[in-house]
Amino acid sequence: MNANPDVRLPAVSVIMPVLNEERHLRGAVEAILAQEYDGEMEVVIALGPSTDRTDEIAAQLVREDPRVHTVPNPTGRTPAALNAAIKASRHPIVVRVDGHGMLSPNYIATAVRLLQETGAQNVGGIMHAEGENNWEHAVAAAMTSKIGVGNAAFHTGGQAGPAETVYLGVFRREALEQQGGYNEEFIRAQDWELNFRIREAGGLIWFSPELKVSYRPRPSVRALAKQYKDYGRWRHVVARYHSGSISLRSLAPPTAVCAIAAGIVVGAALTPWGFVIPGGYLAAIVAGSVPAGKGLPLGARLRIPLALATMHMSWGWGYLTSPRSLAKKVIASRRPAVTTAG
Repeated sequence: MNANPDVRLPAVSVIMPVLNEERHLRGAVEAILAQEYDGEMEVVIALGPSTDRTDEIAAQLVREDPRVHTVPNPTGRTPAALNAAIKASRHPIVVRVDGHGMLSPNYIATAVRLLQETGAQNVGGIMHAEGENNWEHAVAAAMTSKIGVGNAAFHTGGQAGPAETVYLGVFRREALEQQGGYNEEFIRAQDWELNFRIREAGGLIWFSPELKVSYRPRPSVRALAKQYKDYGRWRHVVARYHSGSISLRSLAPPTAVCAIAAGIVVGAALTPWGFVIPGGYLAAIVAGSVPAGKGLPLGARLRIPLALATMHMSWGWGYLTSPRSLAKKVIASRRPAVTTAG
């Protein structure tokens, strides 16, 4: 809410890339429309070629509230959806929300205040993973633990301050326009890549634990493995495209994959001592799952080591097998200009 009624709050555009989100779309949009924010607001949903009831639900939302609009995204790719929604939107503050993300009630008001207080070009907070069954609870615990994701503040929390990247993000429109929006060749890691460009141009990315978005984890081992393989694959593309973006945290999963594979080969072919490395890794994730699973049902706690291993190994494998041709496509691409609609 606006503490000072004499101060007019900036208008906000919320952009949503959506594909096959019938399970969560209505709840996500209703959480946006119920925000405790006194400024003008619009919601622009970019619709990919869904095979479920997503389009039908979006059409219902448009009929129910004049603040909701849709634009087509025939490619189905997230960065293309984001750019299409940005172009169709018109307000000076742009809030990115996913179709399965649930904003906390004061998220937008807090983000606008932080933009004003810090002078940042983009502010964001915590990706608060929440599950609905034992597997999803296990993945959520893994995704919010340091053994699962390292020291990434937007996963594990931390002090407010400058950051390399944040979850989703609330942007000043001029920052998006200056950078030409998202690079549409980055099917994954487009947030990290855009935030890198903003920082390289002298802009500030600001993390605050005051901002929280609830996130629904992938519903199966296979879906989680694909998600993290893609994360690793495209994080390597970012590293090739932006040579200054490599971090020790990003190198940890591929290093672990190589060390475990080498240990298994040595253990099988030469000496049982080789199995110390994979055995040590297994012991570490089992031990790390104990504090991560505190308060969860037994079924969820037992699944945390599998979730951790799936995340680590898939991310590392994706990083190691990322084809160099992807970087060539990215370098050859031209980022589209993003301007205000109308």
